[in-house]
Amino acid sequence: MEWQQIIGFYHLVKLQSFTRAAEATLRSQSALSQQIKALEEEFGCLLIERSGKRNLRLTAEGEIFLNFAELALRGSEDFRQAVEAIRQNEGGRLRIAAPFTTLYHLLPEAVVKFRSSFPRVELTLLDRPQSVVIDLVGSADVDIGLTLETAVPKGLAAIRWKRVETVVMAPLGHPLGAMKRVSLTQLARYPLILPPKGLRHSGRMLLDEEFRKMGLPYRVVMESSNVELSSAYVELGLGVSCATIVRGLPQLAERKLQFLSLGHIFKPEFIALVMRKEKAVSAPMQAFMQLVLQA
Repeated sequence: MEWQQIIGFYHLVKLQSFTRAAEATLRSQSALSQQIKALEEEFGCLLIERSGKRNLRLTAEGEIFLNFAELALRGSEDFRQAVEAIRQNEGGRLRIAAPFTTLYHLLPEAVVKFRSSFPRVELTLLDRPQSVVIDLVGSADVDIGLTLETAVPKGLAAIRWKRVETVVMAPLGHPLGAMKRVSLTQLARYPLILPPKGLRHSGRMLLDEEFRKMGLPYRVVMESSNVELSSAYVELGLGVSCATIVRGLPQLAERKLQFLSLGHIFKPEFIALVMRKEKAVSAPMQAFMQLVLQA
C-alpha cells in the first residue's frame, strides 16, 4: 500500500467521480483506476462497486478502508502542522481557499500584514468556488477556507466573520430604484444576471425556487460567477443582478450602481472562517485568523 493510493481512494470516494478525483490528485484517470485496483488486489477484496461512470458505492470493506484513509490523512496533516508550529521561526506553510470575491475584496490587507510578520511562511491563496472550498478543507488540502456560514457542514468548525446581504444591483436611474421594496414579481420583469446553476450557488438556488413557487417566468441574459463581473455588465445596462455582498466595499461603490436590499425576502448571512475541528493550529495560522477577523 502506497501513500498516493490512500489519497486517490479518499478523493474518489469524496468526489464520486474518477475525472474529478484524478484532477484533484494530479493523476490521469487510468492511473487512478490502477491505484484502486492495486489496493483491492493487495487486500483481496472489492472496495468500491462500480455501476456506470457516475455510480460508485463503497463495500463494507471500503467503508473500513475509508475510515483508515481519513485517519491517515488527518494524522499526516496534524503532524505537518505540529512541525511547522515548532519551526515557526524557520518558516512553514499556510494554504487558504476562498471564492474570488472574498479574495479580491476582503483579504488583501490581512495578507499584506501577515507576509510582513511571517516573511518565511509559504502562503498560498486558492481562488475556488464555495463548494470546492468546503471539499478542500474537509480533505485537509487547505488549512483555512472562507465560505458562507450556512454552507459549512457539521463536521467542520466555523468562526463567523462578515455579515453579507442579498441585494439587487441595478444601473443608476433604473425603474426598480424608485420602488420602496423590490418584489420578485417586479424583479422578474427585467433581464437577469445570475450565478451559474452548476456552481450550486445558494442565492441562485433560492431565487430559482422562489420564482418556481410563484409561477413567475424570468429570463437570464448572463451567468456570472463573481460580483465584479456582474456589476460591470449591470453598469453597461445588460440587465439587473442579484448578488450577495458586504456593504461598503470601495470597489463596488465606485461603480454607477444602486444596491436595493432583498432583506425582506432573503435572510442575512455571514462569511465564516472554516477549518477541521481536530486540526492543530500553528502560530502562523492563528496569526492569520486574527488578522482576518480584525479586518
